[in-house]
Amino acid sequence: MNALLRGKPSRPVLIAGSVWIVLALAASTSGWRLWELKGFDLWSRLGARPPVDAGITIVGIDEPSFAELQLQWPWPRSLHARLIDQLQRAGAAVIAFDVVFAEASNPAEDAALAEAIARSGHVVLASDLATQETTYAQQVMQIEPLLAFRQAGALQGLAAVSLDGDMVLRRVPRAPEAFWRAILRQDPRADRRALADRPVDDRALIRYAGPDHAFPYVSYYQALDPDTFLRPGSLKGRVVLVGRDVKTSPELGAAQADLFGTPFSAVTGLLTPGVEVHANILETMATGRAIQEVGRLAALSLLALVVAMAAWTMRHWRPIASAALGLALALVWLAATWWLFDRWDRWVPALAPLSGIAFVYVAQGGVAFLEEQTRRRQIKLAFGYYVSPAVVEEMVAHPERLVLGGERRVLTTMFADIAGFTSLAETITAEETAHILNELLTAMTDIVLRYGGTVDKFLGDAIMAFWNAPLDDPEHALHACQAAVDMQADLQRRRDEAAARHQVGLRMRIGITSGSAVVGNIGSATRFDYSAIGDSVNLASRLEGVNKLYGTATLLTEATAVEMNGRLPLRRIDRVRVKGKAQPVELFTLDADPAIVPLNEQAIDAYRRQEWDSAAASWRAVLAVVPDDPVALVYLERIETYRLSPPGDGWDGSIALEKM
Repeated sequence: MNALLRGKPSRPVLIAGSVWIVLALAASTSGWRLWELKGFDLWSRLGARPPVDAGITIVGIDEPSFAELQLQWPWPRSLHARLIDQLQRAGAAVIAFDVVFAEASNPAEDAALAEAIARSGHVVLASDLATQETTYAQQVMQIEPLLAFRQAGALQGLAAVSLDGDMVLRRVPRAPEAFWRAILRQDPRADRRALADRPVDDRALIRYAGPDHAFPYVSYYQALDPDTFLRPGSLKGRVVLVGRDVKTSPELGAAQADLFGTPFSAVTGLLTPGVEVHANILETMATGRAIQEVGRLAALSLLALVVAMAAWTMRHWRPIASAALGLALALVWLAATWWLFDRWDRWVPALAPLSGIAFVYVAQGGVAFLEEQTRRRQIKLAFGYYVSPAVVEEMVAHPERLVLGGERRVLTTMFADIAGFTSLAETITAEETAHILNELLTAMTDIVLRYGGTVDKFLGDAIMAFWNAPLDDPEHALHACQAAVDMQADLQRRRDEAAARHQVGLRMRIGITSGSAVVGNIGSATRFDYSAIGDSVNLASRLEGVNKLYGTATLLTEATAVEMNGRLPLRRIDRVRVKGKAQPVELFTLDADPAIVPLNEQAIDAYRRQEWDSAAASWRAVLAVVPDDPVALVYLERIETYRLSPPGDGWDGSIALEKM
């Protein structure tokens, strides 16, 4: 939706459009067409059922007849004349020979056949096409039945058919003189004759009734003696098709005439005699159930619909869920095409839409993969500004952690604020202010990341960071304090430069605590930050401000000092009670001058024992080493107050910081 609002098509639209274009182009190729036709063959096999009785019987010139008659082909035409007479006597309505009688034979034999044709009055003889090639041209000639037979009253029907590229016969012949039309024109029934001129386009396909012998069938020798071999009246009013019915496999019979591949050949492994094919064509047209292939525009429109539905249903790509949705859509599509085929005699090529569903699945998966890679790069880019490279790799490896919620961990938290920056900003332009602030924050961030910390947020000229999340860091307290030392050193260099250029002194106040906190993605469902919350975090923020009271640069709690285990020199500062906390907190600083640390400890111990004179003497000893030491001055002032108003028994040496 956002992409659409920006004037760009969304991912499903782009995928659907691309898949449709590819498949539309592929569907126009002959190779693809042959694969589509395999779908027609499948529906033809599944939809095959005993034919609606169009009154067709096949008389097969078959192996049993050759064995019974003991004659070689071609048989005497007087034998065919005898067959016509027997069929006419049995009441056949039309007698159609799928045999081309083009050449003259023995005059007596030809005369016998012509006389039988004349006696019947309803005979159809097959004609065929022959291609004659010369050096200069290619000629197609129609081979017609002998003139004597036509003059005797036989109609000729063109038995030639068109095969698809895979040598399978599927299309209804369209020619005005097609064999099926001639049979219907010769039928004595007016309603049947009216069907002969039915228009047929190149999209009309044969509805096959089934594999071989789906129609009533008798052998040639049986039809010669119907009284012996056939039920009385079994041929009355029927169209009798006479033709060769010699079975062979596609491999062995590919070169034989009048044998064709049909949708059933892929299963049976056999070619089908032409007379069987013509029976299927005749039954298809007589019942008005030719399969009509949908036009190209309709096919492309349906392809677009299926591809669009696939892209929409799989827009939120998940491997298993999307596969299930794609499979469901494919089954619905197959069911719809089958219903159209079986119920409405419409064939919709199914391969392109099925391929479209698969292509959309693959494309959605590919795009999702690319988006995942992009998301990983974005995570690296986003977190790279706030955490160390090791943390970034952890986030990339486990992006599922980037969800709302958190976990409780022991963190060391730092708040660092640049004191004096507001005064500096008042003396320079906004552009210079932004430039200097960015430099300072960049330097602070680099130091935090160098020591494995996570930058939580920037608060004006302040920064919040923490250690021990999202990756474990057993030395989190030490690393935080080392970062603080380096940050103060870096600011010292910049402070001298700022003082020289702008006559403004910059200082940094840092508060550090260690303790339990909740860390994770905190925020709303649409926008959140990787952050930490808890009492220890709040305390670190307060300690940053407490530095102003003692004139220190960095303050840390006893918990942090314990975690460091003496690996950095520390100076004890005070014991304080912050608002909302019942237990006092021991504070230390990293500003530890070795010359005054022992004196500092003596002074604080005496102070907490309320030995004011001893404590004051120790603090003055500190001032002798470090004149104007701010901590010593704070304590000396406080001692004078307590001399006038002692804290009383049970005092633990702590001071309340209600305003901090």
